[in-house]
Amino acid sequence: MNNCLLCGVGGQGTVLASRLIAQAAMERRFFARTAETIGMAQRGGCVVSHVRIGDDCQSSIIPLGGADVLAGFEPGEAVRCLNYLKKNGLAVVSRTPVHPVMNSLTGEPYSADEMIEFLRGNAARLIVLDAYEIAKECASARVLNVAILGAVAASGELPVSLDDVEKALRTKIKPQHLDMNLKALAIGAKAKEERL
Repeated sequence: MNNCLLCGVGGQGTVLASRLIAQAAMERRFFARTAETIGMAQRGGCVVSHVRIGDDCQSSIIPLGGADVLAGFEPGEAVRCLNYLKKNGLAVVSRTPVHPVMNSLTGEPYSADEMIEFLRGNAARLIVLDAYEIAKECASARVLNVAILGAVAASGELPVSLDDVEKALRTKIKPQHLDMNLKALAIGAKAKEERL
């Protein structure tokens, strides 16, 4: 069984990304389950999606310490969900912050750099992507989720390939948005694991 936990905030495409992974797995004849836990049903609220792939899956919720991959679309959310990652699991994370709603309300300082440093010190394996650079190259900030999927698929940690994810994209994404998403997928696939 393979498990991928995706986390971010509302509006980042976390749920779509989990459905793309599940679609890619099902196309390869794997059994896949998904579940979402959504903190707030609006932009800015935390969103966590669980994807479990394999026949021996009894629950759609990944247990703590059970994720092969943690896909973090927002660095603070990745830190918050790090306890789901296996000891030698891979974290694929955006370095670009989306300030949480509670941070906006309380005015407490929030540093994405501190979150990335924490991940460097506490994740066995790490890939860090820059959402600003991806947005610049793809002419859209809305493709970060697909770039992270590219890195996840290229890592080999899940039983779905880059081609499998591309096929799922072609069935789920509107034609007018497909080219920029395919570009983001390719950019993410080139991301390298940091040496920690």
